[in-house]
Amino acid sequence: MEVNTNMIIFIAIAILIGVGLGIFIQRRKNTKQLDDANAEAKEILNQSRREADRIKSEKMLQAKERFIELKSEHEKVIFEREKKISDVESRLRDKENKLNNDLNRNKNLSHSLEQKNESLQKRLEKLDTKQKELEASHKIQVEKLETISGLSADEAKKELISSLEKKAESEAIAFAQQSLEEAKLTVEQEAKKIIINTIQRIGTEESIENCVSVFNLDSDDVKGRIIGREGRNIRAIEAATGVEIIVDDTPEAIILSCFDPVRREIARLSMHRLVTDGRIHPARIEEVVNKTTKQIQNEIVEVGKRTVIDLGVHGLNPELIKIIGRMKYRSSYGQNLLQHSREVAKLCGVMASELGLNPKLAKRAGLLHDIGKVPEEETETPHAILGMEWAEKYGEKKEVCNAIGAHHDEIEMTSLLSPIVQVCDAISGARPGARRQVLDSYVQRLKDLENIAYDFNGVNKAYAIQAGRELRVIVESEKVSDDQSAELSFQISQKIQTDMTYPGQVKVTVIRETRAVNVAK
Repeated sequence: MEVNTNMIIFIAIAILIGVGLGIFIQRRKNTKQLDDANAEAKEILNQSRREADRIKSEKMLQAKERFIELKSEHEKVIFEREKKISDVESRLRDKENKLNNDLNRNKNLSHSLEQKNESLQKRLEKLDTKQKELEASHKIQVEKLETISGLSADEAKKELISSLEKKAESEAIAFAQQSLEEAKLTVEQEAKKIIINTIQRIGTEESIENCVSVFNLDSDDVKGRIIGREGRNIRAIEAATGVEIIVDDTPEAIILSCFDPVRREIARLSMHRLVTDGRIHPARIEEVVNKTTKQIQNEIVEVGKRTVIDLGVHGLNPELIKIIGRMKYRSSYGQNLLQHSREVAKLCGVMASELGLNPKLAKRAGLLHDIGKVPEEETETPHAILGMEWAEKYGEKKEVCNAIGAHHDEIEMTSLLSPIVQVCDAISGARPGARRQVLDSYVQRLKDLENIAYDFNGVNKAYAIQAGRELRVIVESEKVSDDQSAELSFQISQKIQTDMTYPGQVKVTVIRETRAVNVAK
């Protein structure tokens, strides 16, 4: 047991010695590392100091260079300011010298003006003396004239003025009469010449428009497909287009009936597409009608653009161009409205040129005069007033707007374009073959003309002649005098104008004759 204890103690001492040596060695190592770190730190610190000294010297050099630059710039600015100041001082010295010179000159001028003023004053005194002498002499002469003539000065003046007024009045009446006679001799002839030349230069074809269109078919078998089972296809077409489709015994043809040419054209093109494609059923019908409607709308715009380009009318609002395109599918008394407007525009341009007015403005007014006839919705406003309102809305000139509104005398004419448009509209409408009326309505219009004349007292017979362009009224001489016949003609023309609608104008001629009959036996 003692030996084991000693061994344990020995081992413990050995371990303690080993641990102590390890600690000593480790401390020596740490001390060496610490010395190395201190040396390295000192080296880094020395390098940092050297780098700081270098940077400091560089910054000092840069600061010196910058200081030198700023100093030179500052000296330059000071030099420029001194130069400007010297320039200003030199200009001020020049102005001062100039002012001194002007002041001396003004002193000289004032001195000379004073001298001239004195001389003028002396002359005025002399003139006043002479004026008094002349007035005294004039007074003596007037007194002598009054004594000789036996009239005072005021009475003589009134007598002279009266004689001059009578002479001027007689000469003015004679001149006015002569001018009126010359105008009567030349104005009618010149007016006829201008109108005839205008009509001869503008030649357009006759225009006829119907309310029905005939759609030709390759065979009658297609009619059954158009009608469809229990008529569903034809009902779908009529509902989509608003056009009545008449299928009768006419071989290889069906009739499209509608008062609106646009809808009738949409129906015709839709039918052509459906028949060509072969697929005819309600869904396909609706699709084709929608596509055709868009096509017609685009075509309307293109027609409007081509029209304004052909006539040389520029700067129109796009809405007005669209309205002009819609005229292609409207008619008035059987006359195509677009063709009529083009014709009126050309007539207006020629007539305005003959009269020395602006032909482009006249063409513009002539082309737009009937735009009120193509409203998208029905309205009770007269087409002339509606067209004028549209023209004002889309920025047209006052002359053009007045010409549109006054071409049927709804408003007062305020420019020379207005009567030109009115006359050219009548020329285009009254041209032979331009307009067509149904026989029944034509006969009824003639009867209405004659009946209006019979409504007045003293009318014996009335005849509508020249296709309703003239109404001849024969009156009883016992009941109507010559003066009353002129008044009767005016009253009949006014009643026709207010009660009837007609193209052009109607001439009313009242005839009164007195017969004396005796029998020789």
